[in-house]
Amino acid sequence: QVQLVESGGGLVQPGGSLKLSCAASGRTFRAGIMGWFRQAPGKEREFVAGGIGRIASSISYADAVKGRFTIARDIAENTLTLQMDSLKPEDTAVYICASGTTSYEYWGLGTQVTVSS
Repeated sequence: QVQLVESGGGLVQPGGSLKLSCAASGRTFRAGIMGWFRQAPGKEREFVAGGIGRIASSISYADAVKGRFTIARDIAENTLTLQMDSLKPEDTAVYICASGTTSYEYWGLGTQVTVSS
């Protein structure tokens, strides 16, 4: 099993920035790929950014966040980050870290991001 714990969420004004972190523990060798998802109230969970592997990566972003969000991974520290810039109210959601050997099978509980003036 892989345990994932997110942090860094909060309240930010439109146009602001936040950096989310995800700490992985347990059988981290199973965390072949890692990524971020989000779920807004009343909506289904959606992919934000991911495909970042331990050795090779095929990073992709949702169209809604391209050019504004940047995903990164520190293999040695077993952490995943999401730098979010130029935030918009529609980015408000619970952001969830995910990982797995070849597909996303482990999930964190999420961290709340609220973009509001």
